[in-house]
Amino acid sequence: MTQDYPTISEICPPETWPPNITVGNGTIIAGIAPFRRFYSTRDPGLSIGCDCSMMGTQFSIGTAGSVTIGDYCHFTHAVLLCEESVKIGNHVVIGWNVTISDADFHSLAPDERIVDAVALSPGGDVRDRPHFAKKPIVIEDEVWIGPSATILKGVHIHRGAWIEPGSVVSKDVPADARVFGNPARLA
Repeated sequence: MTQDYPTISEICPPETWPPNITVGNGTIIAGIAPFRRFYSTRDPGLSIGCDCSMMGTQFSIGTAGSVTIGDYCHFTHAVLLCEESVKIGNHVVIGWNVTISDADFHSLAPDERIVDAVALSPGGDVRDRPHFAKKPIVIEDEVWIGPSATILKGVHIHRGAWIEPGSVVSKDVPADARVFGNPARLA
């Protein structure tokens, strides 16, 4: 039986990290191009605590975005989409294919979506993008988020909550609660 631990070639060495991130002792970032869509100009734009493992996690952080992750967190192939703020506490476990997004990333109005598509096209200018909704996300300590869950903008997940696999969380989750479904509701 083989172990699925990162090889040296998969570990993302510090010299490949953007200059405006901080990473605590014992933390491993492994995967292919975890910072491919990292554009934050904040300092730090990303802060990860000690003894964490970010395995295959993608950090898609916009120019004004800031992500803070506490100590002893373990993420597996998660996608963090941040245009404003994502704060994650200590001892948080995030399963495969979880998406955390603090923004809509596109206007909901059809005519503005067309303008947005043109702005994002190869010949477009991203400065022409219409406004889209964004609200900070807070995930407190000792939260477990199951595989393929989605956490949407403005959500506050309180300490010790358990998010079942595949859940779509669009509202706050109380401490020690268990939620499931789409939209997520108390178990």
